[in-house]
Amino acid sequence: MTDFILIFRLNKKADLKPSPEQIKERMDWFGNLMKKDKVADKGNTLSPTRAKTIHSDKSVTDIPHSEGEEIVTGYIVVQTETIDEAVEIAKANPIFKIGGSVEVREIVKFIKGNN
Repeated sequence: MTDFILIFRLNKKADLKPSPEQIKERMDWFGNLMKKDKVADKGNTLSPTRAKTIHSDKSVTDIPHSEGEEIVTGYIVVQTETIDEAVEIAKANPIFKIGGSVEVREIVKFIKGNN
């Protein structure tokens, strides 16, 4: 099994406070993953406002780093056989109903002595 991080993003203009129905949908999706024993790390929700970015020139800005209009809102780590399986898991997330996106990345684990 391989670990993949699912990084959740929302449009900066999107309503960041989900409705009770949206929360239930997310919890049902997550609960289904837990039942299938696919969750390696429950992850966390990330603050859209309490963030700082340190740039290559070491200047600091009071906003999360983002490309375009999206901000990272949270993540979880899933365990699957392939990245395609992780993508299918991500596609079932209700975030797409509100214009969000999910980035899927393999987590590369370094072995002591081989880094």
